[in-house]
Amino acid sequence: MRPPIDFYFDFSSPYSYIANEWIDALAARHGRTVSRHAILLGVTFQAAELRSPVAHPIKREYSLRDFARSARYEGVPFVMPDAFPIPTQNAARVYWWLHDERGPAEAAQWARSAFRGFFVRGIPLNDAAALKALAAESGLDATGAEAAWTDPLWKDRLKRASDQAITAGVFGAPFFIVDGEPFWGNDRKPQIERVLASGPF
Repeated sequence: MRPPIDFYFDFSSPYSYIANEWIDALAARHGRTVSRHAILLGVTFQAAELRSPVAHPIKREYSLRDFARSARYEGVPFVMPDAFPIPTQNAARVYWWLHDERGPAEAAQWARSAFRGFFVRGIPLNDAAALKALAAESGLDATGAEAAWTDPLWKDRLKRASDQAITAGVFGAPFFIVDGEPFWGNDRKPQIERVLASGPF
């Protein structure tokens, strides 16, 4: 079995949402699986002394245009949420709860539900009631999900995941590591495909 593609994402990242829609199919075409890592972009930004592009007035309008354009390019639905960016650590804690307790497949399904909830339906992932309702709609034990995102165990799990990402050189999202080679950004898809098809170039 060839090594998985490591995929680092934040639920508040539009580009992570778009990449989450194509990464599994790309991996499968090359006999790979995907190892997802939910992280907090704010932590990696702080380590890299960066800020979100929408935090810079000169970049904000371009970024908002590019989010929508990039989604159209990939053929995925996208609606810019009314409130953006928002803190999404609770959704990420639910991810790790599922990942460690029930396995990566259920965690990946939650990732899809949460991303689509926020970037297609505008569900505010930072609102406890809305997040709990989304968990129930996604087939999860909503009370268990709420308990997970308030549990110090899963708070620490997310912190460790973010710290481990920084150690691995991650400074943004989406971020991919393929056979030790790092790629930052949804727009690295062609390069990732080439590496998977024919090796380093």
